[in-house]
Amino acid sequence: MDAQPSRPSMPMSASIGILENGEGMRVKSKGREKLLRGIQRISSSPALAPFQRQRSSSSPYHGHSNLSCISLATPIAPSPFGQASISSSYFSHGASTASSSVPSTAPTTPGLDSPGCNALDPMLAVRKVGHPIHATTSIALPQHKKKLTTFNLWANMPHEIRIHVLSFLTPKELVRASRVSKDLYNLCFDGQLWTRCDASEFYQQIPAEALAQIIVSAGSFIRDLNLRGCVQLEHHRRAEMVVKASRNLVNATLEGCRNLQRQTLHDLIKRNNRLVNLNLTGLPAVCNTTLRLIAESCPQLEMLNVSWCKHMDAKALQTVLEGCPKLKDLRVGEVKGFKDLEVAKSIFTTNNLERLVLAGCEDLSDAALQVMMHGVDPEIDVLTNTPMVPPRKLRHLDLSRCTRLTSQGVQALGHLVPELEGLILSGITTLTDSAVEPILASTPRLTHLELEDLGELTNSLLSEHLAKAPCASKLEHLSIGYCGNLGDTGMLPVFRACTSLRSVIMDNTRISDLVLAEAASLVRQRAMDAKRRVISRNPQQVSGLPKVTLHLTVYDCGNITWTGIREVLSRNTEPMKISVPATDAPSITLTKEPSSSHLTTSIFDPDDKSGTTTTTTTTTPINPSSTTATTVVTTTYLYPPTETIALKCYYGWQQTVDEHTKRVLRGSFPSARRLEAKWAQYMQAEEEERAGGDGAGRRRRRRRAREAAMMHANEEGLGHLGEDGEGVWGAGGGDEGVGAAGGRRRARTAVCVVM
Repeated sequence: MDAQPSRPSMPMSASIGILENGEGMRVKSKGREKLLRGIQRISSSPALAPFQRQRSSSSPYHGHSNLSCISLATPIAPSPFGQASISSSYFSHGASTASSSVPSTAPTTPGLDSPGCNALDPMLAVRKVGHPIHATTSIALPQHKKKLTTFNLWANMPHEIRIHVLSFLTPKELVRASRVSKDLYNLCFDGQLWTRCDASEFYQQIPAEALAQIIVSAGSFIRDLNLRGCVQLEHHRRAEMVVKASRNLVNATLEGCRNLQRQTLHDLIKRNNRLVNLNLTGLPAVCNTTLRLIAESCPQLEMLNVSWCKHMDAKALQTVLEGCPKLKDLRVGEVKGFKDLEVAKSIFTTNNLERLVLAGCEDLSDAALQVMMHGVDPEIDVLTNTPMVPPRKLRHLDLSRCTRLTSQGVQALGHLVPELEGLILSGITTLTDSAVEPILASTPRLTHLELEDLGELTNSLLSEHLAKAPCASKLEHLSIGYCGNLGDTGMLPVFRACTSLRSVIMDNTRISDLVLAEAASLVRQRAMDAKRRVISRNPQQVSGLPKVTLHLTVYDCGNITWTGIREVLSRNTEPMKISVPATDAPSITLTKEPSSSHLTTSIFDPDDKSGTTTTTTTTTPINPSSTTATTVVTTTYLYPPTETIALKCYYGWQQTVDEHTKRVLRGSFPSARRLEAKWAQYMQAEEEERAGGDGAGRRRRRRRAREAAMMHANEEGLGHLGEDGEGVWGAGGGDEGVGAAGGRRRARTAVCVVM
């Protein structure tokens, strides 16, 4: 690097040209500068591609490049950076140092350090194209650090998307998130997020100011407002703020807001003329004037609940029935004044109600109920002896605890409510079978039936009417609690006929363990039928965890014992064996001698590891003229239970039953079976202990202990036992160390005592 490489000789033509024009070029310096600028512009032109030199071995650039053979640098040109010469310029800094620690492969313009160039010649330095470069020069490229810019995704997100993201939060989570920042505070209280304000989940935790602020912030966006139990809205000013902000309510629930003022409630009803569902249960502020305002201001009303409102009577309901033609659900439990026949006549005239709740209306009489069903003095059909009136549209009717009703009034429901799905007659203690029989015969859609505390009902109502009724296959809920005359005779046919039962309440009745066994059989057969349908569509479908499909309540039943409870627990863990015809197996016809009886042969494959068993069934008909028998091949699948029973029984057994049910629902069937076995052993021992004492129980236990000890002695070859339970060694005349059977006994000093 220190020695300057020798400059190659110029071509002859180039030397002649320079000698001839040397003086002109020195004189015309402006033309020289013009030429340099022109050459600089065309230095990368594709026209110079054939004259390229070979790429340097240290060049980091890939691909083809163009290089001019003329150096554009002068030896004494001033540096643009204020340096004295080009050798000390920015681009040649550190290039002459052989031991540079920053290797760079960027080539420089041929100049002082380029071979074949004369730096002292004032004229253009010329070298041969393709001249080998003996020394390479490198420079350190400047390192420019890029400034990192932060991108706030949430801040740059459109407002609509941010609102949509926050819409997945619950109201409680929105209130907590509003504490993060002002921006998030404004977003969390945006009215679009509070179209449904349900404070029933956190009404005990939220203060009145925060609740009022939420409602005021949402403003006219709120459609569904549920303030059930929010007694903190007692301040008159806070309630006024809520009322003024709520103007587009569709569903409003104010149940339990007992501190709400009457004027505030009236203002809320006047401002919201689009109300569809209104729940005012138990409000002291509700009066007859409130119902008149509802009839005037809420023509779209479909559901009204004014149960347990003590300051109103049934007379005001007449205006609501006339002013709200779309009303379908009316709940007026424990409201006085239903002995007025004008109100009953209004209910009959409108005939729009689908749900009518009259629970606890003590003033409701037989005459009023008859007017509700068939009006005043209807025309009677001579053949059927029933009123000739349009059928009622009622689907749910609750007459529980209407103590003035009798069987004569309830009979009016027969043949007039064909669309009835739910009927509650609990607490009408004077009802007999004659009141319920016509209803069961004319309600094919009945799914819920509650007959609690009806002591006059008999088993014939269940076995002869309910089990044979058109609604038997659709009945899902049955309650006969405190019906002291009902027992196994009535309930066994019901469980056989009503295959869709999901809940049965039988507390304080005369049922026994037979009913529990029948219920377990019902659930098991229903699960097997459902699984068989699944297998016919997809045999490879995997069974999921079991589910509770029947709830039984059998506490305080004197005839229920622990053996019946154990039967239910055992059926909950018993695997299902489902046999289906094998579709891919050919039918085989065999010729046999005629037989006088059916012959069935089953062949199970013991080596089957997949949980299925192939069964071949051969059936020979009784007809003597037939000499052929068809062999049907079926496949038996073993599956864990998919449906279970949830029991409510005697409180001393309830903890074991609940634990067993938990294990079954999570799929731990072996653990549940062990629990059942241990509990059965405990109950048996407890039963024997109760039967003990100085009498037959103790003698029975001593006899069992003596038999167990004798059996153990026989297995060990110890001979027999005496009357007092002590062993008699060598009873067979053998040696002292040899037992009665001639076998050698183990050395022992005393007899083994069992139990």
